[in-house]
Amino acid sequence: MSVLICGVDEAGRGPLCGAVVTAAVILDPAKPIEGLNDSKKLSAKKRDQLAELIRRDALAWAVAEASVEEIDRLNILHATMLAMSRAVAALKIQPDEVLIDGNRVPPQLQIPARAIVKGDATEPAISAASILAKTTRDAQLLEMDRRYPEYGFAAHKGYPTAAHLAALAKYGVTPEHRRSYAPVQNILAQGNLFAGDE
Repeated sequence: MSVLICGVDEAGRGPLCGAVVTAAVILDPAKPIEGLNDSKKLSAKKRDQLAELIRRDALAWAVAEASVEEIDRLNILHATMLAMSRAVAALKIQPDEVLIDGNRVPPQLQIPARAIVKGDATEPAISAASILAKTTRDAQLLEMDRRYPEYGFAAHKGYPTAAHLAALAKYGVTPEHRRSYAPVQNILAQGNLFAGDE
């Protein structure tokens, strides 16, 4: 029997807002998916097309997350590890080995696992996970953009761009912002909360 390899990756460690999203994917060797790569190297249109193929053709896939509250309570590293272990646990088939993008293995995993630096560019299963995580988080940010149009979430996806920081200073901190992140703390120190929260 062939060894079932699961790839795991995350999206959203650097942004100032929203959940950190992770995905776990076990690809089907009988149904190879062409064009898999690090999600950051693909266009949004290509990512969406590949995400559809991954959901259709993978042996198993799961998406999980850690909330803003968990990120603030645990810190982003521990929240990411927790979300990764949740994604693996949610798979309908348990893999024989887990390949994690990066340099750390979640301590919660009960399955043999290896961390691979830049694995999202070299391991197809990790590439697939990176695509699912990124497209899921991007969809969440578009939803956030509809709720808080002043902040430009659709454009900067929550990263600390000049436009995002200017919007934070002008409109205040929303419930979606990570209060443990320094730029958000700086705004909170000025007592600047989003007016819609009153």
